[in-house]
Amino acid sequence: MAQTVQTAEAEESYGLSEITVTAQRRTESVQTVPIAISAFDSNELSTRGITNALEVTQYVPNLVGINNTGLGSANSYYMRGLGNTESIPTFDPPIGTYVDDIYLSRQNANNLSLFDVERVEVLRGPQGTLFGRNTTGGAVAVFLKEASQELGGYAEAGYGAYNLWQINTSLNVPINDRLAVKVSAYVQDSDGYAKNTVTGERQNQNDGWGVRLGVKGDLSENATWTGSYIHTFADGANIANFDCNPAAPTQCDGRYVTTGLRRDGNFGGRLSGKKDNFGHFVKTTMDFISSNLKLGNDDLSVSLITGYVYTTQDYALDFSDGRSLPSINVPITPVLGLTRGGFVVANEGEFSQFSQEIKVNASIADGLLDVVGGLYYFEEDNFSDFADLLTVVSAAAPAPGGNTLLLADRTMTNSTKAYAGYLQGDLNLTDQLKLTAGVRYTDETKRFSIRDNRASCKDGTVEATCLVDSNLFVLSGRAIPRSQNIKIWTPRFAINYQANNDVLLFASATRGFKSGGWNARGTSPSELLPFDAEKAWSYETGVKSELFDRRLRVNLSAYWLDVSGLQTPSGFVRANGSIGFVTRNFADYENKGIELEVNAVPARGLNVFASFGYQDDKYKVDTTRPILDAYGVQSVGEQQRRCLAQLASGLVPGGDATACAQGIVAADGTLATPVRTPKFNLAIGGSYEADLGKGLTLVPSVNASWRDKSEVGTSNVTFYDDPVTSTGGTTYANNLLGKGPRIAGSLSKARWIANATLTLRSEAGWTLSAECRNCFDQEAVESTLANLEYINPPRTWLIKGRYSF
Repeated sequence: MAQTVQTAEAEESYGLSEITVTAQRRTESVQTVPIAISAFDSNELSTRGITNALEVTQYVPNLVGINNTGLGSANSYYMRGLGNTESIPTFDPPIGTYVDDIYLSRQNANNLSLFDVERVEVLRGPQGTLFGRNTTGGAVAVFLKEASQELGGYAEAGYGAYNLWQINTSLNVPINDRLAVKVSAYVQDSDGYAKNTVTGERQNQNDGWGVRLGVKGDLSENATWTGSYIHTFADGANIANFDCNPAAPTQCDGRYVTTGLRRDGNFGGRLSGKKDNFGHFVKTTMDFISSNLKLGNDDLSVSLITGYVYTTQDYALDFSDGRSLPSINVPITPVLGLTRGGFVVANEGEFSQFSQEIKVNASIADGLLDVVGGLYYFEEDNFSDFADLLTVVSAAAPAPGGNTLLLADRTMTNSTKAYAGYLQGDLNLTDQLKLTAGVRYTDETKRFSIRDNRASCKDGTVEATCLVDSNLFVLSGRAIPRSQNIKIWTPRFAINYQANNDVLLFASATRGFKSGGWNARGTSPSELLPFDAEKAWSYETGVKSELFDRRLRVNLSAYWLDVSGLQTPSGFVRANGSIGFVTRNFADYENKGIELEVNAVPARGLNVFASFGYQDDKYKVDTTRPILDAYGVQSVGEQQRRCLAQLASGLVPGGDATACAQGIVAADGTLATPVRTPKFNLAIGGSYEADLGKGLTLVPSVNASWRDKSEVGTSNVTFYDDPVTSTGGTTYANNLLGKGPRIAGSLSKARWIANATLTLRSEAGWTLSAECRNCFDQEAVESTLANLEYINPPRTWLIKGRYSF
């Protein structure tokens, strides 16, 4: 009878799994941490079919993730409105990426393949106290599976759309009772989903491979060491492509590219260095080394955390698809198939970083005070050899050859050294009430140097247009500094109230900052302007709850984010047809929002989830600022006044109203809508484990994410099909003011993206699954660069088998 009762109780016992996180640099349940966190363990990642870091972003409220323009290996995250699409190393992202507590400073290779991963944590809001610089928007933290004392592993193989095939494998081997190693690897190859109708090649493939060696040693009762070495290679791009063939607009049955720049092409001696032989590709490697030596016990421990990351990225990217860039008269430009591309950036980059952290965790006075503190050192050295080319067509130089102009060819080095100390304490006043206070002090120095690779700038007579350190002056004669230093305190305050065993209430105030830098995309010395650090305060309150015997989890948070000196990058088309870039601290920024996450197990085997985000954001401009700043750049307030005056006089934005539709001033003279901040966003989904008997389980899983309309271009430039005439008598074929049908541009319409997986599992250790991503092949504009659209990937499918032992 006792056995019968115990069996019945076991059958009735089910609920949500507990996820432990280290968001406060110590191990805790996600439900006890006073921070807005979305956490996914390995089972949840598998159930939702998540295979890389970018796919995680679909399920996090108020987080938008995109592949950077051109770069398939690079993710740009926009969390609570803060993000950055730049990959050049004088810019830092405001969303930090971490692997096993090691910060990845560059966005070039942060679209991590999630093989052999224990969990992913997405921390929303500034994390300046415990994680430091460049986390004003939040952090994405990936934790790899540690080696263990159990012999085992798995092998997995799959085949999918666009002739994709992939193999993943992992093997865990205990060496003795104190030492274990884990070896993991993956390889994948595909044809690419976009067809180049000019060259016949396939583009936007997803090729690459990676290996990882993980080691764990239990050196003694109070000493543990874990270490990892990872090497990855990615050959993947996010080249601009179109759902209808630009050369035959009625052909809309795939994705199309029309540049004449080939993957095996070159620039015929026009560029210096090895980048002259780059074709239309993006190739990225990363070597990652981590070491964590932990000494002590639960009451007092010291961790020595060491990291080294070396990344290379070589590419040549045609940002105008082998033709002219869009304009108000010709928003859809004719196909030219230029053999050296339309507007091309060729880049050779090497980026190395080293970090050392000493972290102390302590519990004092029998748990009255819990403390985490430490010292942190970070050093980074970067090398970039890059050039900009523009091909123009004339009667004397017709397509497809044209006349290729070298706009700039330069080599840049930049470095960062940062020292920091941090301390945070949790005062457990009662079993229910906890007060938290912490602070971090950072001292950071950045340096920048540039030299011109063009022959005329290396013949002993430096021309005024040469991109060299001695020419770094603006037109007023003011020198552009080649070093920056910031010393800053970033505190955090929080209060927790555990209403009962199931409900936690919290409120917090946190400060963060993002480093300054230089506008290194400039093609003349006066454009290489510095910009200052971005600083943020976030005020947040929320509730975390687990109800009905842990069968329902509801987490709700509300925040107010106040940012000063927002770093705003903007791309524009110069008079010669090339793309110009400028980044300044143009404005302040405010974002107020709500985030809700629900997870439930209403019946045995049935798991459902939903997340919801709302945000209301805006730029804030001080209209009393001087007309020109110290470097001669016009203030936004003055630009807005000029734009409104031009519109009042009957000039046309995008045409002769030159102050409009530039920077963060929209075509109608208002401040632009901040990018990638849909007012509403939603994700829903679920899975069900059906017992088929004989050791077999069938698991169908479906999920979908909805994103409200949003702007994806800084100036909010969208072309509409209705002509407009200026008071000067010029008639423009289209307009930027919303009159007529939409043609192309920054406005991204609301869209649903649905995914599904069907998995058959056996107790014998094998698994078969079939999945689709973007199952209904929905298209959405993810980004624009100089008004050229970049859209999301098409529908894909994958069938794979796995055997675990």
